[in-house]
Amino acid sequence: VFMLATKSDDSVNGCITNTCMQVANSPLRVAISVINANYTCELIKKSGIFSLSILDKSCTFETIKHFGFQSGRDVNKFANIKCPVDINGVPYMGWQTCAVISCKVVDSIDLGSHTLFIAEIEDANVLSQNEPLTYAYYQSNIKPKPEKKISDKKIIGWRCKICNYVY
Repeated sequence: VFMLATKSDDSVNGCITNTCMQVANSPLRVAISVINANYTCELIKKSGIFSLSILDKSCTFETIKHFGFQSGRDVNKFANIKCPVDINGVPYMGWQTCAVISCKVVDSIDLGSHTLFIAEIEDANVLSQNEPLTYAYYQSNIKPKPEKKISDKKIIGWRCKICNYVY
C-alpha cells in the first residue's frame, strides 16, 4: 500500500493506492494505476512527476483515512503536515513508511476508469527496516471492523415462510 503524491505548479496532493509494480529493469521503471476521477491523477497528468511512499506495518488507519478518504479538491491534505520532499520537490511521508521512490512519467495509457502511468525511477531511498504494508495486512489488521449489532430480540422460534409452521 502506497501514499502517492505529486505536485503541479502550486498544487500538491496525495492519495492512497495499492497498485504499483516494477515493469522494466534497464532503465528501471514502474507502473501505477490511478483512478481518473482522483485529483492526484489530474495533477500527475499535468506535471509528469510523483513520489511513492511505501507504507509500512506501523501505518495507522488515521493516515489511510487522511490521504484516502477525502478529496484534494475539497481539502489541502498537506496543509498542517510537514513532509520531506524528494528530488523533484514532491512531498513524501517521512513516517509510517519504509521507503520512498521518486518517478518521472514516460508514458500513460487511459484505461477508462483508471490511467496507467509508466514511470522511470529517478531516485529511491530506504527509510526504515519495517515490513511494507500489504493490502491483505491492511484489511485484516488496520481497517476497522464493522461493529456487530446486538439484537434486543430473543429468538424463540422459526416460522416457515411457506406453510407458517413454527419450530
